[in-house]
Amino acid sequence: MDLSNLLVIVVGSILINNFVLMRFLGICPYIGVSKKLSSAVGMGMAVIFVMTLASLASYLIYYYLLAPETNFWGVDLTFLRTIAFILVIASLVQFVEMVIQKLAPALYQALGIFLPLITTNCAVLGVAVLNIDEQYNLIESLVNAIAAGIGFTLALVLMAGIRERLELADIPKPLQGVPIAFLMAGLMAIAFLGFSGLSVG
Repeated sequence: MDLSNLLVIVVGSILINNFVLMRFLGICPYIGVSKKLSSAVGMGMAVIFVMTLASLASYLIYYYLLAPETNFWGVDLTFLRTIAFILVIASLVQFVEMVIQKLAPALYQALGIFLPLITTNCAVLGVAVLNIDEQYNLIESLVNAIAAGIGFTLALVLMAGIRERLELADIPKPLQGVPIAFLMAGLMAIAFLGFSGLSVG
């Protein structure tokens, strides 16, 4: 296993091609859950967990059930990729929701409606599809998923920290709430654009 290749994937997924700030996937939970730092961290951990398991399951489903070169029956079922991945992600999110509700009721209440929204979080589906499109092997897929989840969490935590500080700032009334959050999201995306020229390896 080439460690330099894995390093490129990690740095690329966290900084250069951040799913929220550069690919603009997962904006709904990014804006909705970033009001408090504690809920942002909890949501980030849940997304990392779901992304990793979804990438593992989608890799196995694609190569052992859907792809004609490697599946058991030699039939091309790749047209079912998106449906299969969505079903896997929805099942995993239900599992994570039950676990968080049982183990951390306060976090479950803080996340509220945004926890089931991981099901429709296009960043999770995006990682699963990107792993197949980039023809990553299983280890690369898992590393990409974990790094993408860390990048998502980084964006969420940075935004939550900024929004908590903005609560104390004197902001004009028309910009309070979501408008200033969108402005800050745009500025953060511009800041992360600075990483686009970064070369690793």
